[in-house]
Amino acid sequence: MSFGRPPSISQGFKPTPPDRGSFPLDHYGECKDYMQLYLDCLRKNASNSTPCRHLNRDYLDCRMNRGLMGRDEWKNLGLSNLQVDSDQAEPPDKTPTAGSS
Repeated sequence: MSFGRPPSISQGFKPTPPDRGSFPLDHYGECKDYMQLYLDCLRKNASNSTPCRHLNRDYLDCRMNRGLMGRDEWKNLGLSNLQVDSDQAEPPDKTPTAGSS
């Protein structure tokens, strides 16, 4: 009898890639500002995503640029009909302004 390890270890472990549509969590908050802008837009529009699609595209672009998800074509993500600026806009600075009450 063997104690201390599961029997599957002796057969070898074979990692598998995540299912399509799942991707690693943003542990370091690299795209948190983009995500927050998108979620705020959804709240303001009663969860209607149509007016927020450009923010969704910015968020996914941030994730792809930082290796948090695999690069994919916009048409596969349902966002091919949106205009893209050559320079991706950075999210606004969220530091509080002086003199606010």
